[in-house]
Amino acid sequence: MEKIETRPSAGRRLAGAGLWVLQVVMAGMLLMAAMGKFTGAEPSVSTFEAIGWGDWFRYLVAVLEVAMAVCLLAPPVAGAAALAGAGLMAGAVLTEAFVSGGPVALPLVLLVVSGLIAWGRRDRTDRLWRSLAGG
Repeated sequence: MEKIETRPSAGRRLAGAGLWVLQVVMAGMLLMAAMGKFTGAEPSVSTFEAIGWGDWFRYLVAVLEVAMAVCLLAPPVAGAAALAGAGLMAGAVLTEAFVSGGPVALPLVLLVVSGLIAWGRRDRTDRLWRSLAGG
């Protein structure tokens, strides 16, 4: 029996390339945000002081941002990283809106981008969960 090989359509290839662009941009934004937290840049310090949990929480968020940035560039876990990024950005939107009174536009845009990546990579995320669950 002859094996028939199928290639993704041009639309699927374009969508995949678009997702990669979003993933790289999101990873870059997360790394820049983490650097601000690690170096003690003023907006980060004042935001985390307003939260009231001290420097340890600022460093924890920075470590999570670096981990998500790295995972966004690893195909098997990119969707899961985007889900985690959406959760982190939802927290950032709420913190900026209700705790520190800062601008919510950037974390809101990153929340939407994370959601788009998570949706676009849902097949890989499903495979990841199934492999972790042993099925």
